Amino acid sequence: MSDRYPQNLRLLAKSAATLIIVLIVAGVVWHGVTVGTFERIWDDLVERPDAPMRFRLILQPLMAALVAIRDGLEDARTGRSPYFWTVLRDPRRRVGRLNEGLNGTARIILLAVAMDTIYQIIVLKRFYPTEAVGIAVLLAFVPYLVIRGPVTRLARGSGARRKAGDIVNDRKGGRFRMPVGRGYRRAL
Repeated sequence: MSDRYPQNLRLLAKSAATLIIVLIVAGVVWHGVTVGTFERIWDDLVERPDAPMRFRLILQPLMAALVAIRDGLEDARTGRSPYFWTVLRDPRRRVGRLNEGLNGTARIILLAVAMDTIYQIIVLKRFYPTEAVGIAVLLAFVPYLVIRGPVTRLARGSGARRKAGDIVNDRKGGRFRMPVGRGYRRAL
C-alpha cells in the first residue's frame, strides 16, 4: 500500500480484529483449551477437503493472493521493503505494516469467518469459534503474508521501477520525490 493509505486501522479492519478477539474468548469460554480441542481441530482440517463448501479452501487463499499481489506491486513501485521481512526485522514499522495487512485482508478474513461458521453449522452441527478464527487466519492472512514480499522482490527485478516524480521512502524513513532531472532529491 502506498502512503496515500493511512497505517491506522480502518473500520472494517477494526471490526475484523474485534470479531477475532470476541470469537477467541467465546471459544475458550464455551469449549475450553485442551489437547482434545487441538485434536478435533486437526481432524476437522484433514476431513474438510472432501466436505461440502470445499470451494472456500481455494477461494479464500486466492483472494488473499490477489490482494497480496496488488499490495506487493505497490510496495515495489514506491520503493518499500518487502512486507514479511519488514514485519520480522523492523520493530519500528512492524505495527504499521501489520495494520496495512489487516486493512488489506479484513474483508477476506470476515468472509472466511462467515463461511467457516456456515460450514460448521451445516456439517459439524456445532459452532467452534476458535476453530473458525484459526481457519480464517490460515486461509486469508497467511497467504497474504507469504506472497506479498516475494511479489515485491520479483516486481523490482522485472522492471517495475520507480518513475521520475514518484514519491518514495528512503531507508532512513524519509520521503522524497524521484528526480525529474539529474542528480537532485527534493525532500517532501
